[in-house]
Amino acid sequence: MKKNVAILVFDDAEVLDFAGPFEVFAVTDELQEHAPFHTFLVGLAPGSVRARNGLKVLPDFTLENCPPPQILVVPGGAGTRPLLGKPALLEWLRLKARHAEVVMSVCTGALVLAKAGLLDGLRATTHHENISELRQLAPQTEIVGTERFVDNGRVLTAAGISAGIDCSLHVVERLLGRAAAIATADYMEYRRP
Repeated sequence: MKKNVAILVFDDAEVLDFAGPFEVFAVTDELQEHAPFHTFLVGLAPGSVRARNGLKVLPDFTLENCPPPQILVVPGGAGTRPLLGKPALLEWLRLKARHAEVVMSVCTGALVLAKAGLLDGLRATTHHENISELRQLAPQTEIVGTERFVDNGRVLTAAGISAGIDCSLHVVERLLGRAAAIATADYMEYRRP
């Protein structure tokens, strides 16, 4: 059965934070005969989103009509700060995370997971410029500033921007095996660190 990969998008989201994971999961699906993943974007409300530097994106679903995600990705960017003050979004994340196999943040998306209480008792990382901010929001979390991504099993956090590609390839490898991750990286002409 295909796994739903829901990638949250919002105003001022960092483009590669959501586009990188989107590409990894969508390309993997294509290379695996469209069997493993249904990858889509989720907006906070109907209509378009203006990501960082003006890229306009039209999400496939909203929080209300989003299919249940098995993989949930929260990107970062300047737009994460307003999300910290949106209780309905934080509750939506908590509810979806309960049933998801994988919850993953990229960059300052970790701040949103922290505010939702999803990083308590875990190890986590974020963009190197935001480590202290994450420490303040997640006092019950061991903050790691030296790794590209941190895998706690169900909850993963990636460092800044391009690290989301590494973390997504890691998830592909965990779910489908090393050969699938290598095939995706090769197709993308991406060299894993």
